[in-house]
Amino acid sequence: MGLLSKIFRTGIVTEAIPPGDPQIVHLVREVDRRSRRLFGRALGIREVDAGSCNGCEIEISGLMGPVYDSERFGFHFVASPRHADLLLVTGPVTRNMEVPLRKTYEATPSPKLVVAVGDCAHTCGVFKGSYAVAGSVDQIIPVDVFVDGCPPEPADILRGILTALGRS
Repeated sequence: MGLLSKIFRTGIVTEAIPPGDPQIVHLVREVDRRSRRLFGRALGIREVDAGSCNGCEIEISGLMGPVYDSERFGFHFVASPRHADLLLVTGPVTRNMEVPLRKTYEATPSPKLVVAVGDCAHTCGVFKGSYAVAGSVDQIIPVDVFVDGCPPEPADILRGILTALGRS
């Protein structure tokens, strides 16, 4: 009973959108509108870390945090590529992740979209030339949109998702 009363005392804890970027709500609503038009439902996203330093993952997880709270706007992260409409891929593709990334792409139903997040996904960044790196994401699977940055901000990732939805 203590937990339930604490929940009622605490109330809603979602933070307000930062005043610096009033377009965030517009961005997530537009992502929802386009995904519903394209897929007839909310957007399912599968995130694949192909060998990153995890800087991009921190920014991606920010999309689900209390500021962006993207689930309320109609897109969510899924556990299986079979339930995904869009792949968010981070990092340079390591040799160990080359086959799993291809299999993930193949398991994603059509029409599938791929957004490569971060400088490393585009150019391999500081990992370029490493013996462990197979290449950039577009050398392994087709990429619809690159979101540059090290790491890119969540709003930039939203813009990349929106761009990918507009290309379908």
